[in-house]
Amino acid sequence: MKDRIKILLVDDEDPSREALLLLLKGMKYVVKGAASGTEALRYLNTEQFEIVITDLFLPDINGIDILKKVKESSPATEVILITGHASAETAVSAMKEGAFDYITKPLNIEELRHIIAKAVEKNRLLTENVYLKKQLQDKYEFANIIGSSLSMQKVFNRMKRIISTDSTVLISGESGTGKEVVAKAIHFNGERRAKPFIAVHCGAIPENLLESELFGYVKGAFTGATRDKLGKFEAANHGTIFLDEIGTMPMLLQTKLLRVLQEQEVERVGSTRPMKIDVRVISATNQNLAEEVKRGNFREDLFYRLNVIPVNLPPLRERIEDILPLARHFLAKYCKEMKRPLMNMSKEVVEALDSYEWPGNVRELENVMERLVALTEGNMVHLEDLPSAITRSLGKKDDLSTKVTAKGVDLMKTLNEIERKMIEEALALSKGVKARAAALLNLNRTTLVEKMRRLGMPL
Repeated sequence: MKDRIKILLVDDEDPSREALLLLLKGMKYVVKGAASGTEALRYLNTEQFEIVITDLFLPDINGIDILKKVKESSPATEVILITGHASAETAVSAMKEGAFDYITKPLNIEELRHIIAKAVEKNRLLTENVYLKKQLQDKYEFANIIGSSLSMQKVFNRMKRIISTDSTVLISGESGTGKEVVAKAIHFNGERRAKPFIAVHCGAIPENLLESELFGYVKGAFTGATRDKLGKFEAANHGTIFLDEIGTMPMLLQTKLLRVLQEQEVERVGSTRPMKIDVRVISATNQNLAEEVKRGNFREDLFYRLNVIPVNLPPLRERIEDILPLARHFLAKYCKEMKRPLMNMSKEVVEALDSYEWPGNVRELENVMERLVALTEGNMVHLEDLPSAITRSLGKKDDLSTKVTAKGVDLMKTLNEIERKMIEEALALSKGVKARAAALLNLNRTTLVEKMRRLGMPL
């Protein structure tokens, strides 16, 4: 690592500068020397340095001004100040402006070596942190979320409108539709992208532990609380908290969460001192929270607080045109991870994937593709490689014959069966709401009811 670290040394005293240059080069750092502040700024305008070591008192520009310039243009660069005239006032001033450390002349070589090593480590951690955040941001760019269907384009349009706001968001959709992926995309494309994203799966944490997980606790709050513990809301301060499976939250905690949203403050378990927080809340559910409110299982006031901006993710069976692009994406992903040549799928496999209902949605599709890459021999996926549940769907896709054979066909019976099947599918998609089902079929509601009565379907 050392041979990649560049240090700029600024000192107007030639003997002192030359001695330090030799010393730093002996430590295997890449070092440049500047005899004045003006010369140092010229270097800083054209090159990137991980560390700047500068004398505090220079004939043209002082070390504090150089420190300010460095922090304006390259916040990750660490600055170490050296002076023969130390004072508490200058030390405090330097640290306030962002100096890494402060050392006095005559220099203690071991102390300087130690300070530089710590500065190198801090710079490395900051650089890695920026890189990882950039990777996360790139990973969750909207372009990386696959979906060309009309329903997904509506989702993308809504996401683009809300990334610059701080409004609470409620993402609804069946399990496996990608609710957390959408939550991360909203966070990592928004103003809070450089701040924490904390995910809490409310349904996976026992009820008696959920409160302390969310809000933290103070030492002595209960048996086993031997120290203060930071809650998830505090950990997410200035960032985003993602509350998955929010519908499973117990009623008592719903009341406390409502207070957090209203007051923008949390109170640790066992404490009476509220703490102000600045957190964006994104929640998700696979339940119909409006129905849960009617049943008395979810607070109505909390529902309205969470549901400021609703985002509804369609199940995979309602976005059939996205199945093949997703399958190819996951196939390529796992071929790369398992170091296999890119695999292809036969025509029969493509038909089977399109025919399957995908009850586990995108998550199930990803799992199937991973399994195929791991277990399939050769570079072509054939029908027999698929799980039996998927291959069986081929026979169900079109179990109504629409072909006229030599034996003839009962046209009215076939048309009635097709009509019944389409009405059943429309009712399933609209969760039994006849007005919505009629709209899907481009019918009036009264016409739909008449057809259902004629076909002997339950009303």
